[in-house]
Amino acid sequence: MKKIVTALAFGAMALAAPLYSVAGTLDMGEETHLIFMREEEKLARDVYMTLGELYPGDATFIDIGDGSEQTHTDTVRDMLAVYGIADPNPDANNLPASIGIFTGEDYGWYFTEKFELLVNWGSQSQLDAWYVGAFIEELDMVDIIGCPKVIVDTDNGIDAGECGMDYTDEAQLKTMYGHLVDGSENHLRAFVKNIENVIGEGNYVAQVLTQEQVDAILGR
Repeated sequence: MKKIVTALAFGAMALAAPLYSVAGTLDMGEETHLIFMREEEKLARDVYMTLGELYPGDATFIDIGDGSEQTHTDTVRDMLAVYGIADPNPDANNLPASIGIFTGEDYGWYFTEKFELLVNWGSQSQLDAWYVGAFIEELDMVDIIGCPKVIVDTDNGIDAGECGMDYTDEAQLKTMYGHLVDGSENHLRAFVKNIENVIGEGNYVAQVLTQEQVDAILGR
């Protein structure tokens, strides 16, 4: 696929993000995926914050939503800035007004639908809410590592395998995505622990990943 050059981040932007090296260039798949992941990490944060309000006695959602997922979506936002790419959700940290609001031109509609679906599902019971959390983390790993299905299905010239952590050759993107996957693995373990306290240890069934992949994450 032909490389589409994005603006480099110099000067004040580089000073504002000292942990990142000078940006290279991204092709359409890499750029689209990075924008997409900004909104997907926001989706996780928003759903967890909402479910945390519904189940205030459960610290899992607050700890992960207000803590880790806030950091994750901010991290992707900062990486967009390094590459000179516009943030699809510039008002994301205007809380609580921004919860459930996705303004990305290409995939805002997709995340709006996902937010409503997942919150409705999680509202049925606390057990359902934990299943929502596990679903989000499994989906997140699939979408970080590979090219999300909704991107491939869009008429944008990006085919399967042409975006995601396994596709990019940008070292700092790979490093960031690797950290996000590590976080999702930890979150999945936390949600599955809660679920299996109800349904019995060893009884969780994978929802997006393969069972073998989930069992490996859970150390089984």
